[in-house]
Amino acid sequence: MKEMIGMLLAGGQGSRLGILTDKTAKPAVLFAGKYRIIDFTLSNCINSGIDTVGVLTQYQPLKLNQHIGIGIPWELDRKNGGVMLLPPHIKTKEGSWYSGTADAVYQNMHYLEECDPEFVLILSGDHIYKMDYSKMLDFHKEKNADVTIAVLEVPIKEASRFGIMNIDDNDKIVEFEEKPPEPKSNLVSMGVYIFNFKLLKKYLEKGHELHEDSDFGKHIIPMLLEEEKNLYAYKFKGYWQDVGTVDSYWKTNMEMISIIPEFNLYEEFWKIYTNFDRQLPQYLGEDAHTDTCIISEGCEVDGVIKNSILSPNVIVGKGAKVTDSIIMSNCIIKENAVIDRCIVCEDCIIGEKSKIGFGENIANKKQPKIYNTGITVIGEKSVIPDMIVVGKNCVVHGETKKGDYKDSELPSGETLLAKEVKQ
Repeated sequence: MKEMIGMLLAGGQGSRLGILTDKTAKPAVLFAGKYRIIDFTLSNCINSGIDTVGVLTQYQPLKLNQHIGIGIPWELDRKNGGVMLLPPHIKTKEGSWYSGTADAVYQNMHYLEECDPEFVLILSGDHIYKMDYSKMLDFHKEKNADVTIAVLEVPIKEASRFGIMNIDDNDKIVEFEEKPPEPKSNLVSMGVYIFNFKLLKKYLEKGHELHEDSDFGKHIIPMLLEEEKNLYAYKFKGYWQDVGTVDSYWKTNMEMISIIPEFNLYEEFWKIYTNFDRQLPQYLGEDAHTDTCIISEGCEVDGVIKNSILSPNVIVGKGAKVTDSIIMSNCIIKENAVIDRCIVCEDCIIGEKSKIGFGENIANKKQPKIYNTGITVIGEKSVIPDMIVVGKNCVVHGETKKGDYKDSELPSGETLLAKEVKQ
């Protein structure tokens, strides 16, 4: 019997990240060079002494499954416990896709019962933070809580974007408000819960009976409060970011470049582990110039890199310039290409003398809510020919040809999907 196990929700699509999650689950998106977003939660688990973690996958799981494997980088390759990938599956007479966060955990009740823990830690696989879950467990036991929810203080003007926990003087939760227009407090839920297992099982079964899309925030937590269970708020004081939009993903990556970043990737006592094969060292040519950037293993740079992040095995040709951008692994930036304020996904080729991210800041015409802050995104395995100009808030995906661009240009706010990836 384990005292506490983790159930890590990693099946969401992450639709607000647009083309970044077109073929990749949000937790598997690269972050800060060589990491993937899920690495932070998995590292928190092993650093907190949690050696049994179920990872609930669903949307585009291939890259995520390959990355996690049997859990070796996080020391979760164990016979007694370790990491277990939990996709949706068909049982004798029932089974379906996960239709809510609580439904996903409910469908894996057999796994929970086999582990037979005293406590269950529910986690999301799409946040950037460091947290010692053992301290949260100590708080949970000290309060004799049924459920403990991690909360974070945010500026009150931003609180209406989140689920809000209102508490009394003893940190007991008295009310939950989902994105209230006029919040009563600034304590937002982080989506991190500790449940007593027997109580969790009871309420997951109730939630399943009442709601096909049973969800912790929408259904289970309100039900528990209505029935006056002991729910407490654990106040987290550290760095935490939800990288759920293109803009927040870009900004949070850029924060990692600071000389003394608020979120330190390099602390020995709280390492962030990842699954990247051993790479060749970086190579900087005689014409290379770098300024305030992260350059991962295996990169070859003969151009100028400023305020940017290069994932492993990126090649930057002579005369090329990359500024304020995120270039994911195995990309080739050919000679004299210029990239400004862009996210270039894995395995892309940017042609010679092409300019990406230039022009007026016009919101994307097809998806203005996703692409509106001047960031242009190039989808996975895309090719941009030589001598092409692409504007701001553009989306390009696929192996594009010269003839796909009128007068060799894609104006700001436009979307270009090659025929084989049109949706």
